[in-house]
Amino acid sequence: QVQLVESGGGLVQAGGSLRLSCAASGSIFRIYFMGWYRQAPGKQRELVAVTTSGGNTNYADSVKGRFTISRDNAKNTVYLQMNSLKPEDTAVYYCYCNAGAVIKFDYWGQGTQVTVSS
Repeated sequence: QVQLVESGGGLVQAGGSLRLSCAASGSIFRIYFMGWYRQAPGKQRELVAVTTSGGNTNYADSVKGRFTISRDNAKNTVYLQMNSLKPEDTAVYYCYCNAGAVIKFDYWGQGTQVTVSS
């Protein structure tokens, strides 16, 4: 089992910045993908950004140029630097990882609220 613990959410004005962190712990053999999803009220959960163990990244079009995902493999931690925040970025942000040995599993954090006021 892998546990993911997020931190860094909160309330910020439009144009501001926040940094989310997510640390993985537990029976970690190898983590492949780590990333962030978000879910706004009444909407489906959507990908925000993801990174591979090799450092490749992928972003949702809506956050490109504003958000940056990074990863510390030694600490099994992923970060999401969010700049130029907009009210439409308001959502619960969930940390995600895909980890395992021969069989890989998906794991989710408990979520952290990000609220951007106009």
